[in-house]
Amino acid sequence: MSANLDTAETPPPAANGGRAPRESHARRWSGRGWGFIVKLILMALVNAFGIMVILSAWRAESWLIFGGMIVLVIAADIVYFSRRALPMKYLLPGLIFLFTFQIFIFGYTAYIAFTNYGTGHAGTQEQAVEAALIQGERRVEGSPTYPLTVVERIGELGFAINDEGTVMVGSEIEPLSEAGQVSAGAPTEVAGWQIVDRARLLSDQELQQAVIDLRVPVSDDPNDGSIRTRDGSSGAIYTSTLVWDETNQTITDTTTGTVYEATDQGTFTAADGSSLPAGWYVNVGFANFLEIFTNPDLAEPLLIVAGWTFTFAILSVLIPFGLGLLFAMIYNDPRVRARKTLRTLFILPYAFPVFLSALVFRGMFNAEFGVINDLFFFGANINWLGDPWLARLSLLWVNIWLSYPYWFLVCTGALQSIPSDALEAAEIDGASRFRRFRSIVLPLLLVSTAPLAISSFAVGFNNFTIIYLFNNGGPAIPGAPYALGYTDILISAIYDISGVSGGAADFGLASALAIIVFIIVGIIAAISFRQTRRLEEF
Repeated sequence: MSANLDTAETPPPAANGGRAPRESHARRWSGRGWGFIVKLILMALVNAFGIMVILSAWRAESWLIFGGMIVLVIAADIVYFSRRALPMKYLLPGLIFLFTFQIFIFGYTAYIAFTNYGTGHAGTQEQAVEAALIQGERRVEGSPTYPLTVVERIGELGFAINDEGTVMVGSEIEPLSEAGQVSAGAPTEVAGWQIVDRARLLSDQELQQAVIDLRVPVSDDPNDGSIRTRDGSSGAIYTSTLVWDETNQTITDTTTGTVYEATDQGTFTAADGSSLPAGWYVNVGFANFLEIFTNPDLAEPLLIVAGWTFTFAILSVLIPFGLGLLFAMIYNDPRVRARKTLRTLFILPYAFPVFLSALVFRGMFNAEFGVINDLFFFGANINWLGDPWLARLSLLWVNIWLSYPYWFLVCTGALQSIPSDALEAAEIDGASRFRRFRSIVLPLLLVSTAPLAISSFAVGFNNFTIIYLFNNGGPAIPGAPYALGYTDILISAIYDISGVSGGAADFGLASALAIIVFIIVGIIAAISFRQTRRLEEF
């Protein structure tokens, strides 16, 4: 019997000289092999995207992005093609997103906070020199009119001119260089460039404007001027009345003789104190932070804004929390009929989009035709949005209406989780309803709601949406250097200072204020979370 079993369990000898049969090709690639192919394709896409960003950063001379992308691409290849880095295969995507959308943004904001980056200081010194020379451009007297053709290369526009039979071609970043010969007229063929069709040029208004704005340098020296065109078929040399002296770092106005010297503040300033409009960004140290606290024209409006920010954030937590808790206690009583229906009605404001509610209330509080004045104040002309205190009261009321349903839901759930045994024991001991609420219900309620209150405070502290949509921070604070208003909070003040909504932009000052706001919120959150530990002990 054992012999038969041994014979049955022994595999038959292989037909190919006693060797084990090879695994079939389909079976080999249907298992681990196909997974490797999919991974290879995905990593190829990741590497292609990374190389594209690296090349773009190198061309734009963004060395931080250039170095960061090289590190990320190499790290991704090492992690996903190594068998030992299994945990990192899951952690790396999250770490990359954390670095890109949190650490990098915060670090870049901190970097901008120490510069004068903003309107008039948005580029390098070379770009400021070029902008200044362009602003003083005049056509060179006696300059010939060159037959000209508009050319294009990978989305980059350029000019090709006929300079006495020699084809000269260049772009905004490449001075004119020789590119062949032509017998007469505008060049019709340029090596490495594509001729822009005349019909396309006449029909595309954006292209026409781009061609009119285009300046192709004659040489590497910006003082030699550039080729410009008005009609896309002929061009001439334009030079500036301003002359740049790179050695002495000065720009001289040849018409008046005024000399503008480069300063440490990123401006070209003359001896009489006048400056050219074009400047460049430089490191200014703590100047932006000092301006926030020492410039009275800015410090006083910001003090008003900061005071209202704390008031708005605190009241936006305390009042909705108290109102939500009150309704939660009322409708948690089993004696109330139709509790489910009433709860649904009370949370309706929470279901409406915030932007829609803010715009609707903005119309309702209108002094001339708003329903608030018509229905509740007998048609009185109350300027809700024009008076500072009424505007703040209106904004706070709208925010309470939008946020109390959240606390109603939270408190309802927290009340239902409180052990009934503790309440019954207190009632047997003779504790009054208020004593039971103060000593048992409220402390147990705060254990679960205190962290949410801290986060709600942070949301109220940075609630840009309701401020911007309801009345854009108005009414304006008289004498404020920026478009600051009485209902602005710090985050909307940062938006106004940044100039995104229009006007002069000061990104350095806005970034400095953003860093201060971050520190304030962080300190308050840290202190609050420390205090919540005492509630947990209870």
